[in-house]
Amino acid sequence: MMTACLRVEPLEPAAFAPFGDVLQPPAAAGRRYFDASLRNDRPDVGASLSLSRVELAKALPLTAVQMERHPKSSQSFVPLGPVPFLVLVAPHAAAGGPDMTRARAFLAEGGVGVTYGADVWHHPLTVFGAPAGFAVFMWRDGGPEDEEFVDIEPLTVLPMEPGA
Repeated sequence: MMTACLRVEPLEPAAFAPFGDVLQPPAAAGRRYFDASLRNDRPDVGASLSLSRVELAKALPLTAVQMERHPKSSQSFVPLGPVPFLVLVAPHAAAGGPDMTRARAFLAEGGVGVTYGADVWHHPLTVFGAPAGFAVFMWRDGGPEDEEFVDIEPLTVLPMEPGA
């Protein structure tokens, strides 16, 4: 069986919009709000802000074998430095699980973060080049509706086309 391949593309707000928001700091002094994709479908569940560190840096190409989603909550990742990281996403399939035929892979760079919309499948946090820290925001209560992980058929994620 041949492994499916998907090429990384630049993380552009319009291309990522079906999956959530690209969190880019303002170019000048001021503040930007990113409320559109923030969502909590469990009013009795509180907000959660955490700091995480990813020690093992990867390189492309890499093979993705697992996806996760948060069916009732959006989840935001904001790097605490200019670390590049993988943003591999897929919509929820009608039959359940991620629809990997419609998956997209993006490269977040330069301190840009993302908010994954509620029920959007995404690859676990994967950084390139060096270990990195992230601020992570979502709604959680420690219960089974917080997150779901599934194994997928291996998917090879390739670097961007030269000149992209």
